[in-house]
Amino acid sequence: MATVNFSVPDEVKAAFDKAFGDQNKSAVVAELMRRAVRERQVQIRRERLFRKLSGARADRPRVSSADIRRTRTADRP
Repeated sequence: MATVNFSVPDEVKAAFDKAFGDQNKSAVVAELMRRAVRERQVQIRRERLFRKLSGARADRPRVSSADIRRTRTADRP
Protein backbone atom coordinates (compact mmCIF):
# COMPACT_ATOMS: atom_id res chain seq x y z
CA MET A 1 0.00 0.00 0.00
CA ALA A 2 1.34 3.43 -0.94
CA THR A 3 1.42 6.53 1.23
CA VAL A 4 0.40 9.83 -0.33
CA ASN A 5 1.14 13.22 1.21
CA PHE A 6 -0.41 16.41 -0.13
CA SER A 7 -1.50 19.77 1.17
CA VAL A 8 -5.04 21.13 1.10
CA PRO A 9 -6.50 24.41 2.31
CA ASP A 10 -7.46 24.39 6.00
CA GLU A 11 -11.15 24.98 5.21
CA VAL A 12 -11.20 21.94 2.89
CA LYS A 13 -9.68 19.73 5.60
CA ALA A 14 -12.15 21.02 8.17
CA ALA A 15 -15.11 20.38 5.86
CA PHE A 16 -13.76 16.91 5.02
CA ASP A 17 -13.29 16.06 8.70
CA LYS A 18 -16.83 17.26 9.45
CA ALA A 19 -18.37 15.31 6.57
CA PHE A 20 -16.40 12.09 7.03
CA GLY A 21 -15.39 12.28 10.70
CA ASP A 22 -16.91 8.92 11.58
CA GLN A 23 -15.36 7.04 8.63
CA ASN A 24 -11.93 5.72 7.76
CA LYS A 25 -10.49 8.78 6.05
CA SER A 26 -7.91 6.78 4.10
CA ALA A 27 -10.69 4.63 2.63
CA VAL A 28 -12.75 7.72 1.76
CA VAL A 29 -9.80 9.41 0.04
CA ALA A 30 -8.96 6.20 -1.82
CA GLU A 31 -12.55 5.93 -3.11
CA LEU A 32 -12.56 9.59 -4.14
CA MET A 33 -9.30 9.03 -6.02
CA ARG A 34 -10.79 5.96 -7.76
CA ARG A 35 -13.78 8.05 -8.83
CA ALA A 36 -11.52 10.82 -10.09
CA VAL A 37 -9.54 8.32 -12.17
CA ARG A 38 -12.74 6.83 -13.67
CA GLU A 39 -14.10 10.31 -14.45
CA ARG A 40 -10.84 11.29 -16.13
CA GLN A 41 -10.86 8.11 -18.22
CA VAL A 42 -14.44 8.84 -19.34
CA GLN A 43 -13.47 12.42 -20.17
CA ILE A 44 -10.54 11.23 -22.28
CA ARG A 45 -12.75 8.73 -24.15
CA ARG A 46 -15.33 11.46 -24.83
CA GLU A 47 -12.68 13.86 -26.12
CA ARG A 48 -11.24 11.19 -28.43
CA LEU A 49 -14.69 10.30 -29.76
CA PHE A 50 -15.53 13.97 -30.30
CA ARG A 51 -12.31 14.50 -32.27
CA LYS A 52 -12.98 11.35 -34.32
CA LEU A 53 -16.55 12.37 -35.14
CA SER A 54 -15.57 15.97 -35.83
CA GLY A 55 -12.77 14.85 -38.12
CA ALA A 56 -15.19 12.69 -40.11
CA ARG A 57 -17.26 15.76 -40.99
CA ALA A 58 -14.75 16.77 -43.62
CA ASP A 59 -15.40 13.48 -45.47
CA ARG A 60 -19.19 13.78 -45.46
CA PRO A 61 -20.94 15.00 -48.59
CA ARG A 62 -22.17 18.57 -48.50
CA VAL A 63 -25.93 18.96 -48.85
CA SER A 64 -27.71 22.28 -49.09
CA SER A 65 -30.95 23.15 -47.34
CA ALA A 66 -32.65 23.31 -50.73
CA ASP A 67 -31.51 19.75 -51.50
CA ILE A 68 -32.86 18.54 -48.18
CA ARG A 69 -36.21 20.28 -48.81
CA ARG A 70 -36.46 18.75 -52.30
CA THR A 71 -35.71 15.28 -50.92
CA ARG A 72 -38.32 15.61 -48.19
CA THR A 73 -41.03 16.69 -50.59
CA ALA A 74 -40.12 14.32 -53.44
CA ASP A 75 -42.81 11.75 -54.25
CA ARG A 76 -45.24 13.24 -51.75
CA PRO A 77 -48.81 13.97 -52.79
